[in-house]
Amino acid sequence: MKKQIFILCLLGFSPLLSQAQTAIEAINFTQSDLKGTARFMSMGGAFGALGGDLSSISVNPAGIGVYRSNEIGVSVGLDLQQAKSNSAGFMQTTNLTKFQLNNAGGVFTLKLNNNVVPNLNFAFTYNKTASFNRHVRGTFPQLRNSLSNYIAGVTNNGPYPGESWTENDLNSTNSFNAWNPNDGNPAAPWMSILGYEGLLITPTGDSENPTWIGQWGNGTSGNGQFEFREYGGIDSYNIAFGGNFGNVVYWGMDFDIINFNYGISSLWAENLKNAYVEADGGAIDRIDARWNLKNVYEASGSGFNYKLGVIVKPIQELRLGFSFQTPTWYSLTESYTGQLNFKYASEKDDSRSYNKGYPATSDMNFRTPWRLTASAAGVIGGRFIISADYEWANFQSMRFSEPTYNNGYYTPGYYDPGYNDWGNYYPYSDNTRFGQYISDPYQETNNDIHNYCQSSNTFRLGAEFRITPQFSVRAGYSYTSSPIKEKVRKGEETIYTSDTRPSFKFNNATNYITAGAGYKGKHLYADLAYVYKHQSSDYFAYPTDPTNALMGIDTTPKSSISFNNSQILLTLGVKF
Repeated sequence: MKKQIFILCLLGFSPLLSQAQTAIEAINFTQSDLKGTARFMSMGGAFGALGGDLSSISVNPAGIGVYRSNEIGVSVGLDLQQAKSNSAGFMQTTNLTKFQLNNAGGVFTLKLNNNVVPNLNFAFTYNKTASFNRHVRGTFPQLRNSLSNYIAGVTNNGPYPGESWTENDLNSTNSFNAWNPNDGNPAAPWMSILGYEGLLITPTGDSENPTWIGQWGNGTSGNGQFEFREYGGIDSYNIAFGGNFGNVVYWGMDFDIINFNYGISSLWAENLKNAYVEADGGAIDRIDARWNLKNVYEASGSGFNYKLGVIVKPIQELRLGFSFQTPTWYSLTESYTGQLNFKYASEKDDSRSYNKGYPATSDMNFRTPWRLTASAAGVIGGRFIISADYEWANFQSMRFSEPTYNNGYYTPGYYDPGYNDWGNYYPYSDNTRFGQYISDPYQETNNDIHNYCQSSNTFRLGAEFRITPQFSVRAGYSYTSSPIKEKVRKGEETIYTSDTRPSFKFNNATNYITAGAGYKGKHLYADLAYVYKHQSSDYFAYPTDPTNALMGIDTTPKSSISFNNSQILLTLGVKF
């Protein structure tokens, strides 16, 4: 509860005014999909002990050692997505269709004519590792609170314990720029500034230490709407090398160059009756209020990782595999903008953009989790294959850090009031967000990653039956547990969002059911797959109002979202 008392701002308190990275971003950045060739996907991706497939390298690079001839292939697919939101019993459905290039590449074999080391293999492949494309909308027919009240609660937790932010702190027309101050004082939350300029919050009482109120109070009613569209993806360019020893031990290593692109455009709107809105002269009117908050966040950049794996075939009927993947080390650039549009019954109709309409940008480094995979596969009668993978990923190990070119100092564009100033302003040390000498601008974000996240487990099962030497049928299943701790999903942990984006969502477990068929000729092959993916998410319009949190009251609008994806995939290839 003490942490909830000191919930300072949507930035997840830091002296860095423009920092946008939060644990929420870290989780979004590490989403992954079941992507690859049609054979790989139709068997649930359970190829860690099998190999011999262009996508198997992404699970265990030792799979390249299984090849005995050259191969080139390409995989294309159609992704049909349906998202259903349930907001206090009000259902809404959106559909999205995307065409994607899932995989392309080739494996090339160098025959050594040696019984101990019969061949060395090289591979160059492209894989669509993840697709972020999602579109969701929903309506809350009867609100119980307002985002404006959350902003008011945040603003009441000001620069010093027991003090709130003042109008002078939030007024961007002052001699200093409230968005990017340079006077060495603590900086007000951007959401508070935007809420003040848009009349979402009103100061009452002492002007030097006001009590801020939102638009929701006794007699207020209204409805809310939300919409968000995620876009972008992760593309992996793989360079792999491997071979085998006596056709018993297969080995491989893989160096991946990653292209990352993630964006989210979000909207939260309220339509209130009998709202509390500041009038001219400082009085409070009871009028109707309509407003919406739009935000766009984008992050892009590149990274790299390394994989090492081995497959052992002690007998012809059994294969065992093991691989590990280093984190992906990213260098990213992010940008974000926000705009508040409002119309009040008093004929006040206007809009405000945060940072006076200028996009905020910054650079950062990001490290994803380590991953370990153990696999087993059995071949029965030369016609039936069954395989299983287990993958472990430690999401608590994710970290943000400053760009290395900055020599340990704050990234350009961040506001740094100086360590001595912060020590004077916050001479407390009680494990709250007050009272710490903040020498690392990502300290609190990385702490939140540790508090929010846990290890994730993935199980993949696959089977293939060869009807004839040319035709095969396949099926598979994959399950990935949520990387979010249970107490976080239940709302028992304070969530810190960033800039002027109050909303967030947590993904639950992901399930895939797959099936497919394939033809294999002397030189040509063709595979077809159908993949069904189900994932549910919990959407929160904004964190719990700090004032309500003190009393154990939670009136935050929440929506249950169900994502149902159908993918149809075709792979064509040639062996030579």
